[in-house]
Amino acid sequence: MSKLSRRKFVEMAIALSATAAWGRPFGTRSKLPWRERHDIFPEGVASGDPDSNSVLLWTRRPPFNAHPAVKLRLEVAEDESFRQVVATAEAAIAEAADWTCRVLVGGLKPAKVYWYRFTDAEGNGSRVGRTITAPADDDPRPVHFAFISCQNANQGAQNAYRRMIFEDERAAEQDRLGFVLHLGDFIYEIVWYPEDRPQGMYDRRIRDIVRYEHGEKIRDFHIPTVVADYRAIYRNYLHDPDLQDARARWPFVCMWDNHEFSWLGWQSLQKFEGVTHPRQSRKVAANQAFFEYQPGRFFKSSGPSLGEFNPPKVADAPITQFDDHGLGQEPNNLTALASLKGYRALRWGRNVELIITDQRSYRSEEPTDRKEAEPFSSDDFPEFLPQEAMEILDAGRAYNGGHAPASIRFGGAEIPNFRRDEPPQTVLGAEQKSWFLDRLRNSKATWKIWGNTLATLEMRADPQNLPPGYTKPWPGAGYAGFSGADASTAFAERGEIYDFVRDNGITGFATVAGDRHSFWAGLAAKSLPPKPFEPVGIAFVTGSISAPGLVEAFEHVFPKDHPMHLFFVGHGPADIAPQPMINLLLRHGVKSCLE
Repeated sequence: MSKLSRRKFVEMAIALSATAAWGRPFGTRSKLPWRERHDIFPEGVASGDPDSNSVLLWTRRPPFNAHPAVKLRLEVAEDESFRQVVATAEAAIAEAADWTCRVLVGGLKPAKVYWYRFTDAEGNGSRVGRTITAPADDDPRPVHFAFISCQNANQGAQNAYRRMIFEDERAAEQDRLGFVLHLGDFIYEIVWYPEDRPQGMYDRRIRDIVRYEHGEKIRDFHIPTVVADYRAIYRNYLHDPDLQDARARWPFVCMWDNHEFSWLGWQSLQKFEGVTHPRQSRKVAANQAFFEYQPGRFFKSSGPSLGEFNPPKVADAPITQFDDHGLGQEPNNLTALASLKGYRALRWGRNVELIITDQRSYRSEEPTDRKEAEPFSSDDFPEFLPQEAMEILDAGRAYNGGHAPASIRFGGAEIPNFRRDEPPQTVLGAEQKSWFLDRLRNSKATWKIWGNTLATLEMRADPQNLPPGYTKPWPGAGYAGFSGADASTAFAERGEIYDFVRDNGITGFATVAGDRHSFWAGLAAKSLPPKPFEPVGIAFVTGSISAPGLVEAFEHVFPKDHPMHLFFVGHGPADIAPQPMINLLLRHGVKSCLE
């Protein structure tokens, strides 16, 4: 990023709804009285979305002993002892923003560590935070970052952060992390109270993290319904010392996935018990809480108020009309989605442009999650879906050059193709996809890294190669895929993106993703053998911070007496613990598992 003028910087701060502070070239000793009071700043501090000369800083100072603060003083220094303070600012805080504070600090030096702290009028201070600016656009140094996702404090500890801190503190300075990319599910809005599941979740105990004042109970779990509920879960997550220490050590770059709004949510719709509900008011509430608790360069539609979200008024109206890209045209839906825009691009030196997309707000409905797709599931082959059916349903009317079949054969049945006259599935939506492709084509960085909250690498098995007589014959025509509504099953759109990368000669294309609760690495290709295999880049998926892992889930939910069990979790006579057979299944197939 080129150097910003002070005027342009202030305009940016207004757009981001943040107070502005401008750095000085020379530091001076702090003159403010400051004493750390963790009890008054219980959620700690954080920084986010740095560029080469600015960064967003954050804290929360709720009323203490019934005395609210109305202003905080920020200091930014080049040293931890604050003898070289280079920027100061006064920032107003208010109940309307849940007492959170956001300050955009500019005029900083590239690729430099800074220290910051907040203080109220009585000299009560936040903890000291550490942040790092990005290198200048022409800086050739390597970029080091971590990408993470899926932290469920209700079901596990966040001590992965403690290990990250331990390793980073002992690394050589040139090898330390420059930022942490959080690829969604920062919170899990689905909360079990300990009394709801006294038996725990799998082998885990349920932690008493948050209780919703206004929440709704579905089966044995609870979900938030208003902004106060969403705020409550962010606050309680941030009381975890490992997560809080990580946010105080590194700048975070955050994007939401589904659980920041709703487990099976898409656009402003929620789905529970097989029924889809319009929840525009909850989508706005989720966006507001995310905006308030995550310092990032997000743009909101409600105007340039500094420090407040100002949620638009929406009604939970039925969404029945969708455009050719699956976007619900109901006005309240469009208003809710526009209330906060999260997709954006950030640059780190000559080598990295990080292009972050939103996989939930603009996507169309996932075809295999619809009731009409149930005939493609088989009790004889749990988790499996016929890949040929998934591809036909995904492409809709565009399948086979616009010649989609009227029915799809599965076993001995002809199942109606309910997607024959519908547009292809999209995860990105038309407007965001156009922006994404434009950023890819015009990026001058060595590596164009797609920050995608959903995995792009396919999960595929080969039940067609099972030996005769082992179980019933696989009723599909070939390979089996897995449901899960991620980017790997949006075959047409993923293929469109990869063809664009190939046709435009884009090099250094990589995807980093989360959501799948397991670790993956592979080549980015729109199809696997025996179809043409033409990689255009590389792709990675990270495991979860604390949410139950993929193999852990299979261990507990897959029927142990089912003949397909051993392909997912094996437990031989000499095994001390269940073994992740699905790794072997996905890499080498059913015959290797049997052997």
